Amino acid sequence: MTDILPQPDCSLKAVCESLEHCCLDQLEEPGSKRVPNTGARLWGRVRSKLLRHKLDPQTVETKNWHTDVIEMNGIKVEFSMKFTSRDMSLKRTPSKKQTGVFGVKISVVTKRERSKVPYIVRQCVEEVEKRGIEEVGIYRISGVATDIQALKAVFDANNKDILLMLSDMDINAIAGTLKLYFRELPEPLLTDRLYPAFMEGIALSDPAAKENCMMHLLRSLPDPNLITFLFLLEHLKRVAEKEPINKMSLHNLATVFGPTLLRPSEVESKAHLTSAADIWSHDVMAQVQVLLYYLQHPPISFAELKRNTLYFSTDV
Repeated sequence: MTDILPQPDCSLKAVCESLEHCCLDQLEEPGSKRVPNTGARLWGRVRSKLLRHKLDPQTVETKNWHTDVIEMNGIKVEFSMKFTSRDMSLKRTPSKKQTGVFGVKISVVTKRERSKVPYIVRQCVEEVEKRGIEEVGIYRISGVATDIQALKAVFDANNKDILLMLSDMDINAIAGTLKLYFRELPEPLLTDRLYPAFMEGIALSDPAAKENCMMHLLRSLPDPNLITFLFLLEHLKRVAEKEPINKMSLHNLATVFGPTLLRPSEVESKAHLTSAADIWSHDVMAQVQVLLYYLQHPPISFAELKRNTLYFSTDV
């Protein structure tokens, strides 16, 4: 039997698909019978098993690893799981060295580069738009973890071979590197300070009041954060324009990026962590809705936002 070793951030679905291909390759021998869709059905069983364990109070409360095995048509998946509390999964560790870009404040990076948008964001976006904008599931499908870590290393080292490496790299790894950059920021792009206000603003029922609030919150962001956010926003809109081909709607993109760009601070997370049910926090839905609001909004100009700053208080 062939072993499949998943990468650290590889999804179980990808592992199942790898196992299926491996098994079917072996079944191609003369006289062997091919069993279709084994990987997809196996993934369904794994997912159901995970959901049952995730909702089991005893599984949630224990800190030990739980091992399970699922078999189907000669394919065996053995996996281990352990519950990690929400405050730990959201923990952000700033980089100890300020020479790289991952884990470094966006204001520090843009000042060092003398740029408005970090180089890593511009290059990843450019590469995705060049050859990945029609890729089915772009930003949703995970890239190979080793490729993403390799890209992270060259961007952190400001290696002169970055552009060559990008041109040869799998597009899902490049998309994954962009997501990782935003996920590892010491503070989310839309900031810890404004997080409660974004949650309150998106919940407003009056359209005019919501518009005023949501635009005012953008004005309140530091310039590097705002410019980068608007740059990413327009990119994601262009990706969504190819939805008939890439299957990535505005809502799908908001679901992928919302919880990455807008997350509660560690203090906020601990304050709201009251039970295991908080794994599925309603905050995540609101985070998605915030990004979706801006994605569905007509084009937002940095210059226009700043002109209107004169008419609003800077306090939130």
